[in-house]
Amino acid sequence: MDKIICVVGPTASGKTALAVRLAKALDGEVVSCDSMQIYRRMDVGTAKPAAEEMDGVPHHLIDIADPAEDFSVGKYVELADAAVQDILARGKVCVIAGGTGLYVDSLIAGRTFAPQTGKREALEARMREAGGEAMLEALRAVDPEAAQRLHPADEKRIIRALEVWQETGRTITEHNRETQKIPPRYAPVWLGLDFTNRADLYA
Repeated sequence: MDKIICVVGPTASGKTALAVRLAKALDGEVVSCDSMQIYRRMDVGTAKPAAEEMDGVPHHLIDIADPAEDFSVGKYVELADAAVQDILARGKVCVIAGGTGLYVDSLIAGRTFAPQTGKREALEARMREAGGEAMLEALRAVDPEAAQRLHPADEKRIIRALEVWQETGRTITEHNRETQKIPPRYAPVWLGLDFTNRADLYA
């Protein structure tokens, strides 16, 4: 078992407060796992912890990107993994806290991602000209399994799947299937928070 605790759950369930308490009690540091808290100047609506909420506990992966920057889960995993390794190397406990499931799952699994390339701009231009349905049909010709999961309006994922195919000659379905076979990189303790009364969550 690694010295890692994952605190997960819906917005406003108390993840930040628990993460800070755990870090203070166990001589740890917090790694944020939130796809919106990474952005600078996006404090309203992201539940980004204020300095007083951090209570002196170092927090990583907050305010690291500009809102105009093209950020991805692959980039998150690269940066977050470096933070986790640094925390563990210093003999401290790493408390990973956040509500972005894809980010925390990918970090713990040690998942790799097909590279992003210069072909994206051309695909985006083609998307603007041809539209989602035509691009989904192009994806269907090379990766019907991925195409079946996507809607024509899901332009970002359609472009990404075509980008992977054009750059590697392999489908994103093949890449994901192979990646999922790799044993998880970390073995953390999972703490999942929830509301006993769902009405409180919706409120």
